[in-house]
Amino acid sequence: MTAGKPSVVVIDHGSGNLRSAERALARVGADVVVSADVSIATEADGVVLPGVGAFAACMAGVHAVTADALVRDRLAQERPVLGICVGMQVLYDAGEEHGVRTEGIGVVNGEVVRLNAAILPHMGWNTVSPPAESQLFAGIGQQRFYFVHSYGVRPGGVGETVAVHGEPFVAAVETGALSATQFHPEKSGDAGLSLLENWLQTLH
Repeated sequence: MTAGKPSVVVIDHGSGNLRSAERALARVGADVVVSADVSIATEADGVVLPGVGAFAACMAGVHAVTADALVRDRLAQERPVLGICVGMQVLYDAGEEHGVRTEGIGVVNGEVVRLNAAILPHMGWNTVSPPAESQLFAGIGQQRFYFVHSYGVRPGGVGETVAVHGEPFVAAVETGALSATQFHPEKSGDAGLSLLENWLQTLH
């Protein structure tokens, strides 16, 4: 790890845009490693849990590398974790896809369900409405972020940033040392980089 730079491990559990996340984090000043070895992630300043595709497949990968225990342990110690896309969804209690309910990591209350929208997947750029106290969106203003998903969490919890596609859904959540985004900050241009930079500020 490089002295003076916050150390970040992107968990390789077989699902996610690992290299694009790695490049984006490095660009905003992180010393980044992509690894399936949770022992390395235990010592990092920050851990990123990416994910794409199906909830159940993502959770299978998470279990395979024991990233679920890693996330729970880090949050119990108030050490930062960032979930991205399905990596955000699996932080919730459960997800339901095609009539099958899969238990999530369960560090955030709520369930992932199919969006009630005329067009799915929700793919492309959308605005979001963060709470005034948001650290992730500090100084970013009214920007758009890039989404690709058909499932989401209905709002109703604390620390939620909301977006709308057919119905309101949770676009990001911040609670304690946990931050997570339904959108892809690594694919969201300057706004996404600013968000990742804000997250790095929480690692110091």
